[in-house]
Amino acid sequence: MTAGATEAETVRWRFSVLAAYAASGLSAASWVSRLPAIRNSLDLTPGTVGLLLVCLTAASFSAVSVSGLVVLRLGSARTARIAGMLVGSGLVCLGVGTTVLSSFAVAAAGLALIGLGAGSWNTALNVEGAALERALGRQIMPRLHGGFSLGTVAGAGLGAGAAALQLPVAWHLGAVGVVVASVVLFASLSFRADTSPATRRMVAPRGIDTFDDPSTGPIPIVAAVGTTDATAVDSKRLMARAWREPRTLLLGLLVLGLALSEGVAGDWAALALADGHGQSEAAGAAGYGIFVTFMTVGRLVGTTVLDRFGRVVVMRCCAAIAFAGLAVFVLAPSPGLAFAGLGLWGLGTSLGFPVGMSAAADDPVRAAARVSVVSTVAYCAFLGGPPLLGLLAEHFGILHSLLAVLVFQALSFALAPVLRSRSAETVRPQTPLG
Repeated sequence: MTAGATEAETVRWRFSVLAAYAASGLSAASWVSRLPAIRNSLDLTPGTVGLLLVCLTAASFSAVSVSGLVVLRLGSARTARIAGMLVGSGLVCLGVGTTVLSSFAVAAAGLALIGLGAGSWNTALNVEGAALERALGRQIMPRLHGGFSLGTVAGAGLGAGAAALQLPVAWHLGAVGVVVASVVLFASLSFRADTSPATRRMVAPRGIDTFDDPSTGPIPIVAAVGTTDATAVDSKRLMARAWREPRTLLLGLLVLGLALSEGVAGDWAALALADGHGQSEAAGAAGYGIFVTFMTVGRLVGTTVLDRFGRVVVMRCCAAIAFAGLAVFVLAPSPGLAFAGLGLWGLGTSLGFPVGMSAAADDPVRAAARVSVVSTVAYCAFLGGPPLLGLLAEHFGILHSLLAVLVFQALSFALAPVLRSRSAETVRPQTPLG
């Protein structure tokens, strides 16, 4: 545990981070599982569904692009609290726009708020998780992201139930929005990354504002996360250096491939089951539940597998399984095989984001900057994916347009070697565990 933190405080820290991840997953799966109902209420075509999703991804991309600077200046706890309020408000707005006003513009505004919040807490939670990982001295990022997946399982299950009961979208998403904002608010009160020893070491001694790094040369020493002292923080220089690091950019491309795989399942799997495999709206929501259930299993067992086989081997296996699962889902001659393909697809996709973020955050000095860069590159998938697949769906149908994602899964397979840890960036405990 961290110096200065009791065992109880460390346990509370861990469960608080896990709860925040779970709230993130709950929010995402809740609106995704109701996407068929949103489409029907607003009378959208595949192309306009893609346009609606662009509002989410454009806002997410904008937020994640500056999230490194935001976390460096405000701290991960305050960033998470603000993001939770944005997501909660966005869910309420999306529900009202769909059910009460039947307004595309209001629904789009709700998704934009969700995107701004999700893009912001993406970096905040991963920085917090990486600090916890370093404090414990072992890899736990997959299990934290497993908390996200547990949230998505709960969200998908609630969404399927709400769809089966024909519960109005406004009531469903409004209730979830209140829960998500409340959970993140209270969880963030126990965050410790802003005051951890690893963070405090980033404060420069008086008169010193850089240190020499053999690989990059002089680099500014970042002040403690959450400071607003402009003389101690050179966040922009740190961000600029992160954008020039080949390994960081390649990590972004690797995560992009499997992030697209995960995001496409969220945006289109339920619709593909309904339109391509002739399933009901409730079955479509349940199908997405299968995807996130297998993704959750992969993340919960991922730490053990990673410790035994290493990042590179595990990532290659994951990319190959995701490739096979998506191919089976699209080409399956029966709904049963399609559901099986969804399970494999979710299992293969499970470790892409958490392992990529863990690799990016190995070094506490550069964690916020590198996580922000990797997230920004990965979010290009979310920005370009919805409109691209929407256009393809207009010509080839929603189901067969998903075959384009196979190319990006193959890219992640090829880039797996970039996950190898450098000796200076291995995860170590800050103090002996007590």
